Amino acid sequence: MAFSTMPNLQGWLPWFSSTHRSLLDVFNLAFILVYLVGLLSVALNGENISRNRSKNWVFLVVSVCCAVTSIVYFTAGFLQSLVIYFVRGLIWIALAVSLNIQPGRSLEIIVSLCIRLNFRQHEYEDKESESLTQSLLINKKENKVELKKAGIFSRLAFSWLNPLLKVGKCKPLSLSDIPSLDSEDEALLAYHKFAKEWEFQKKNNSRSKNLVLFALAKCYLKEMLLVGLYALLKTISTSSSPVLLYTFVNYSYREDDDLARGLSLVACLILTRVVDSLSQRHWFFDSRRCGMRMRSALMAAIFQKQFRLSSLGRRNHSAGEIVNYIAVDAYRLGEFLWWFHMAWSLPIQLFCSVVILFSAVGSGALLGLVPLVICGALNVPFAKILQGYQSKFMVAQDERLRATSAVLNNMKIIKLQSWEEHFRKVIESLRGIEFKWLTETQEKKTFGTALYWMSPTIVSAVVFAGTTFMGSAPLDAVTIFTVLASLRVMAEPVRMLPEVLSVLIQVKVSLDRIEVFLQEDEVKEDVVKRYPLMKSELSIKIENGVFSWEPNSSIPTLKNVNLDFRRGEKISVCGAVGSGKSSLLSAVLGEMPKISGSVDIYGSVAYVSQSSWIQSGTIRDNILYGKPMNKPRYEMAIRACALEKDIENFDHGDMTEIGQRGLNMSGGQKQRIQLARAVYNDADIYLLDDPFSAVDAHTGAILFHDCVMSALQEKTVILVTHQVEFLAETDRILVMDNGSVMQSGSYMEILKSGTTFEQLVHAHQSSMTAVDSVKKQEFGDQFESSVHQPLKQSSESEITAPSSIQITEDEETEIGDVGWKPYKDYLQVSRGYIHFIFVILSQSAFFVFQILSTYWLAVTVQMTHIGGGLVVGVYAAMSIVSCIFVCSRSWISARLGLKASKEFFSAFMDSVFKAPMLFFDSTPVGRILTRASSDMSILDYDIPFCIAFVIAGAVEIIGIILIMSTVTWQVLLVAIPVTMFMVYVQRYYLASARELVRINGTTKAPVVNYVGETILGVVTIKAFAMTERFIQTNLQLIDTDATLFFHTIAAMEWVLIRVEALQNLTILTSALFLVLLPQGTIAPGFVGLALSYALTLSSAQVFMTRWYSGLENYIISVERIKQFMHIEPEPPAVISDRRPLPSWPSQGSIDFQDLKVKYRPTAPYVLKGITCRIVAGNKVGVVGRTGSGKTTLIGALFRLLEPAAGRILIDGLDICSIGLKDLRMKLSIIPQEPTLFRGTVRSNMDPLGLHSDQDIWEALEKCQLKATISSIPSGLDSSVNDDGENWSAGQRQLFCLGRVLLRKNKILVLDEATASIDSATDAVLQRIIRQEFSSCTVVTIAHRVPTVTDSDMVMVLSYGKLVEYEKPSVLMERSDSYFAKLVAEYWSNSKRDYSGDF
Repeated sequence: MAFSTMPNLQGWLPWFSSTHRSLLDVFNLAFILVYLVGLLSVALNGENISRNRSKNWVFLVVSVCCAVTSIVYFTAGFLQSLVIYFVRGLIWIALAVSLNIQPGRSLEIIVSLCIRLNFRQHEYEDKESESLTQSLLINKKENKVELKKAGIFSRLAFSWLNPLLKVGKCKPLSLSDIPSLDSEDEALLAYHKFAKEWEFQKKNNSRSKNLVLFALAKCYLKEMLLVGLYALLKTISTSSSPVLLYTFVNYSYREDDDLARGLSLVACLILTRVVDSLSQRHWFFDSRRCGMRMRSALMAAIFQKQFRLSSLGRRNHSAGEIVNYIAVDAYRLGEFLWWFHMAWSLPIQLFCSVVILFSAVGSGALLGLVPLVICGALNVPFAKILQGYQSKFMVAQDERLRATSAVLNNMKIIKLQSWEEHFRKVIESLRGIEFKWLTETQEKKTFGTALYWMSPTIVSAVVFAGTTFMGSAPLDAVTIFTVLASLRVMAEPVRMLPEVLSVLIQVKVSLDRIEVFLQEDEVKEDVVKRYPLMKSELSIKIENGVFSWEPNSSIPTLKNVNLDFRRGEKISVCGAVGSGKSSLLSAVLGEMPKISGSVDIYGSVAYVSQSSWIQSGTIRDNILYGKPMNKPRYEMAIRACALEKDIENFDHGDMTEIGQRGLNMSGGQKQRIQLARAVYNDADIYLLDDPFSAVDAHTGAILFHDCVMSALQEKTVILVTHQVEFLAETDRILVMDNGSVMQSGSYMEILKSGTTFEQLVHAHQSSMTAVDSVKKQEFGDQFESSVHQPLKQSSESEITAPSSIQITEDEETEIGDVGWKPYKDYLQVSRGYIHFIFVILSQSAFFVFQILSTYWLAVTVQMTHIGGGLVVGVYAAMSIVSCIFVCSRSWISARLGLKASKEFFSAFMDSVFKAPMLFFDSTPVGRILTRASSDMSILDYDIPFCIAFVIAGAVEIIGIILIMSTVTWQVLLVAIPVTMFMVYVQRYYLASARELVRINGTTKAPVVNYVGETILGVVTIKAFAMTERFIQTNLQLIDTDATLFFHTIAAMEWVLIRVEALQNLTILTSALFLVLLPQGTIAPGFVGLALSYALTLSSAQVFMTRWYSGLENYIISVERIKQFMHIEPEPPAVISDRRPLPSWPSQGSIDFQDLKVKYRPTAPYVLKGITCRIVAGNKVGVVGRTGSGKTTLIGALFRLLEPAAGRILIDGLDICSIGLKDLRMKLSIIPQEPTLFRGTVRSNMDPLGLHSDQDIWEALEKCQLKATISSIPSGLDSSVNDDGENWSAGQRQLFCLGRVLLRKNKILVLDEATASIDSATDAVLQRIIRQEFSSCTVVTIAHRVPTVTDSDMVMVLSYGKLVEYEKPSVLMERSDSYFAKLVAEYWSNSKRDYSGDF
């Protein structure tokens, strides 16, 4: 009956749905009962049960038909988990047996009637199948895993998965089709269990190591014991196969007809096969299910630990390392339990096989133990060597991923500076170290694999030789094939134990790394004491505070801090770069280690960081920040933070998606969004760390007056700022210098009492004097009056990435069966076709010689004239030849894998480094990192051995069936349809499994992305008390990922239990024929030969199916990496026939000719026809509202964006006609966001190593950093953490200035370069730039108007258009000048603060 007529019916007695079918089943059961009663009566009467020895072909044909029909029913029973199909299968097999075993003539009529009725039954079933299938469509299922509701048979056969696989067969699965996990499998419960045990283990002083391992063991002890029971049953059933073979071969030597004994042997065979299959499948599934819970628990624990890490802990573990703990180390736990139980069950299996071996050949087995002991002894040093290599590989992988993460996060600055080649070499050198240890690991594994494939063959030859020499047992079929079966059972543990040890070593290394992280230093809970808002007027109180980023340092970062802030007070904090302003806020937040003193906070806190932290998501999500929508407050926050015009300009409004790290927003937008987030939060205390640094003067004034002074009027605000012009309006000013609060009081009090603040004010006033003098000279009273008009306008809309489309693209995945394409890609990229062919040939030759050696034994045992020495000698020779081939197969497989790893990584990194900036703007970093970490790890370790094992399994299965068919050709009658069914079942499974793995590939990246994103915003998250929300979101992401893993492993066991059942039918058929055929038809030697291979058929099939399914899933990593190997590249770095002269540009003139720029072909123009000429040597200021297109113009100059129309000429040369490296190396830039890389001061100042230490010191002196760095003992070798976290934002900006001072190019671009430094330092820098770049063309984008008032020309942009380009003095003469209005706004804001002060 076709599969279409086998619906997945509800309940356990589905035949009650059809009266006719029910009657037929009842009649059939009655007939078989009568037949069994007849057999029993004959046996009780002492009569012999005879076999039908007639040669009537009708009986033979009908028997075969009955057997095939029973196979179909058994298959349906396994596929659908229906008892009725098992019953019908038994009926049909009983009919087949009854044709050969005849208790009496009286039953013949009953048997014939049974056959006719059963064939008639098929007609009725076919007619009813359609209506039954239709009725199934009515049943609607909840989208929840059905495992809990499943019955015993459904659980045993994994049929609770049928609905999902049915959907997967009809259409490609999507995430919404996957049922969610039961609560017992969710990460929340797993974490709570682990956290409880972890705390207990930490408090238990008797143990200092392996705390994570013991905590997990205590959490999941019951599950581990149950899985251990399954493993024990599997071990017993596997170990019993040599005994079964012994009894079968011994039975073939019988002299009388003892059919009952033969059938009992077949029954035992069925029992052991069923126990073996069910125990193994549930061992594998439950171990991985438990491993998934362990994995989820550790992923959640690592994520939550990062919120408690102290500053020292964060320095010890970079963002890339923490991501690696989750993406690599915790992920290994998914398979851990399976390998753990292998570690003890395999030695038991080995012991049992040795016992059976001794019982079969006696003392002759002693010699065989010698090579066995040698192989076992080699495990210990081999395991230690592998552990060492694995540890070194993991360290090297961490370093490579850390560097890769830093490069990807800072790709914009790398492209601007043309450092791609350098950083690619850095990553490739780190990969080289990683690849060295990978090669060592894989090659040692190759020798190990070869050794343990050879060992059973060597041991068997030695055992036979010892038996012959000692004469402890006759070399007959019973002895030989019992020994071979025992050695096959022995082969698995001997071959697998090194792999088990290797995996357990990897897990141990990973657990140790996680343990070190979980035990890392944490922020002390008593650093800051938080109290609810009380009637008291106090908000923050710090007494005798001494704080230090380095707890063991003799010089604290902050010292003698005694402050109290009243409710509703506005406090501004100012001081020079590195004076400790941001550190003071960190101390208030509890992020800086407290040496002594106390910090008390009354009420809730909102924090705005200096480097804006924005989440991936929509603008609305970032502002609401997990709080429910309150429309009036939301609109107030947007209005107070000058975001109205920006949101109106976006096609998607506040639902516009923000890319990772806010990549499609300008610096000003990001700052205002996070400020709006703080305002909407409605906290009691606001800590604002230089929030106006990234916006222009006009927008800064709006934010200060509308946001800080109005929207937050009743709140306590501590404002760190370099904008001196706002200080007079605050209630109190703190002036910091060298980690101490030097002055505290009102504006006038401080100005009169000290020099530190006076210096800051004078520096700002001197910069204003230039503006003021120009205004007075040019405009007089008219200008004076105009600047006092109300100027609080909405800031101009941002012009960044196109708003008509969402910037972050959905991850691309293949759909459906892509056939052989990924395999072709794998072999093509690695150029491994020859390796692949040799792997197939070597494996085939190995198995051919294995078959020949056993065939030789089967033939010679019948020939008494051939001596034992010759038998053993020829067998040993053929075995040694087979070993040579398996050695070559292992080595070639490893070389193929290493070659593929090298080629794929090289092509992947080449493509990523050559990708245009738009690719990084639209692709989350986590998506790229997932391919560089877990996908590349699969390529390194899993795929090469998967390919070898699939080939080995396929060759073995084909060989076994051929051997069985040469002994009993009738097996082919079952083997062929069974093979067809298996192909169907595997295709049915793969349709869903392939999509499950693909979706799983996209669910892991969000976990990694979210962790990486959260690490960067830990301080902000904790300040807003949003830790719990982020933890919950992370748990949901973990559960989504675990759901896919759960269904992937369940689907694997679903297919394995079915293909194993089908192959067991082949084994059963072979065994039945060997029992039922007349005595003497088959020689005992060939009985042993057929059964010794037949007993390994199902395990070989499982082995092949598992590795093939794994390979199908792993090969998706090839698809994913290949997607990023063909990114459309940016223009070439060097065009050899169009290279400019080494002296270019000799002058530095820049011509913009009708320049139009868009981010995508379908997006609107961002720059709309810019035409102007910058004369060589001129200082040009570029101004405009926040987001007017200033930064985009610089992007076009550096060709981060290619012009859609128009041209840019430098010294008359079209920049689009030369290579990118030739262009960018001749331009210098101080970027909008200062970027430092992990390393030293020297490597950050001069990444390419082109300058001497003296040059570097000179540059540091000019950019005001020499004194700071000289005070550090290590000088130029002083460490720089990831992203320069151990340096202030202002110092990072100064480093960027130092870089351009070293390069000394003719054209310099300053993109908001002075936004994070105070006015005094700004004035010094402007003087340095004027001196050092006096003959250079300098293009400056700045929010502070004094920065550009002394420029030769000013370029004013608005909405992507050039509205003014003229000398500043000329523009100031025109009252309607856009630039004059900007100057007036800035001057009015500053003038208001200083009127009457001097």
